[in-house]
Amino acid sequence: MKRVVVPEFLPQTELSRLRARFDVVYDPDLYRDRPALLRQLSGAAAIVVRNRTQVDAGLLSVAADLEMIGRLGVGLDNIDTRACAEAGVTVIPAVGANAVSVAEYVIGAMLVLLRPVFGMTADMVAGVWPRQGHAFGRELSGQTLGLVGYGSIARQVALRAAALDMRVMACDPHVPHEDPAWTVVERQDLDELLAAADVVTIHVALTDQTRHLIDGRALRLMKPTAVVINTSRGRVVDEAALVGALQRGELAGAALDVFEVEPLGPDQARRFAGIDNLILTPHLAGNTDESVERVARMIVDEVLARVGDR
Repeated sequence: MKRVVVPEFLPQTELSRLRARFDVVYDPDLYRDRPALLRQLSGAAAIVVRNRTQVDAGLLSVAADLEMIGRLGVGLDNIDTRACAEAGVTVIPAVGANAVSVAEYVIGAMLVLLRPVFGMTADMVAGVWPRQGHAFGRELSGQTLGLVGYGSIARQVALRAAALDMRVMACDPHVPHEDPAWTVVERQDLDELLAAADVVTIHVALTDQTRHLIDGRALRLMKPTAVVINTSRGRVVDEAALVGALQRGELAGAALDVFEVEPLGPDQARRFAGIDNLILTPHLAGNTDESVERVARMIVDEVLARVGDR
């Protein structure tokens, strides 16, 4: 019976499906203990990971029997895909399985950032009636949404934004001009999009080309009334430049689900203190009850299809 190693969380229903076919090593905290993880990978045919397990050349060197890596998500920056290709190991991400969850997070963040009345609860509980002296915010209807990246998640955002009567534009040099997806949004280059958008939401993979794609220069192109939402990867945005723009009032707000350093420690977190109209969440935009089950089912299906049980 072949071995499958799962060093991060997997729902019990999908774990049971794997155990019916394979010798499964499951410990949702195993990724924290690198030596123990490497020991378990000796002889393993597959490993199923989220974004905390670092799959690199060192790991592959002790996993000579590894056939595939199942990624419970879509980002691959914790997986050395070049080393996997050289080792003949197939990498399968759960493309599209959490797109709806991320898209709904983005729409929710837009609503809160453009209409920041939802932060009044503490005043209300304290007996304050904070109607006077407060801006009540803006409607999404009629605002311009700029999608940086136009893959499966961004397209789900575009559908929902269009239904809310937003003007939607996108930039993505990797989507061919003839792709029919461009018929439902305006195609722009990055600088034009940043200058025109009231909401900029980021949906690109982390590569050498996208690292700090949204830097000080890019932020200066944006309207002071604009807001930024990042659910892709933290290092796509220059956090120091973003914090500076927010502190100087050069942007109206931001929502960050991803950070340059994760988990966000106290030292990194302090840079965000005192900034108004800011939403910070711990890399869970794609995590809902439904998406966690979809992602796990998709990857377990792939393991069952690709890895023989003998």
